[in-house]
Amino acid sequence: MSDMQILSAAVEKGKRHDARQFTQALLDGGASPLDIVEQGLVPGMSAIGNKFKRNEAYVPDMLVAAAAMKECMKLLEPLLAKAGIRPKHDVIIGTVQGDLHDIGKNLVAMMWRGANINVIDLGTNVRPAKFVDAIRQHGVHAVGLSALLTTTMPALKVAVEAIRAAGLGDVKIIVGGAPVTEEFAKNIGADAYGRDAATATDVLLRMLEG
Repeated sequence: MSDMQILSAAVEKGKRHDARQFTQALLDGGASPLDIVEQGLVPGMSAIGNKFKRNEAYVPDMLVAAAAMKECMKLLEPLLAKAGIRPKHDVIIGTVQGDLHDIGKNLVAMMWRGANINVIDLGTNVRPAKFVDAIRQHGVHAVGLSALLTTTMPALKVAVEAIRAAGLGDVKIIVGGAPVTEEFAKNIGADAYGRDAATATDVLLRMLEG
């Protein structure tokens, strides 16, 4: 097993202390911060995400893996910034107006960050105008909208319509949440549906890089 694979395994298993130590050892050995992210951290997060998708891992497993990745990024982010290296994509995420739930949104944001995407999290109960303003301000090419209640599903449609009406260019919209279905996503004009955090990551990357 290579040093990068050892790091990936530590991240996947949520071993924060080990992951940080392996990251430091790789840096001391001359590995580039970007390679550590792309060859060590991202595969680790992808592995736990795929297990989650297959019901072989659960929310706590995802959270400890994210914590391990975060420990590694504390070492890497200053070096990446110094070298002028930043994530390939910027995206926005938020739970729609009237909905205060954030666990699902946070899991998706965590997985997106684990795929080396810069995530601007607007939080919960986000008004359509706030999504529009944030897209315009940050110039992102994708936005994730979450609804965790059947009563707030109509707010997804309102948010999608507001984004489309704002004339912001080719902004990709991905929606998800416990009551949301792929058919509903299509009916409200969203570009994609994320059934779970790992799927939402796969879908987002295909939209941004495909």
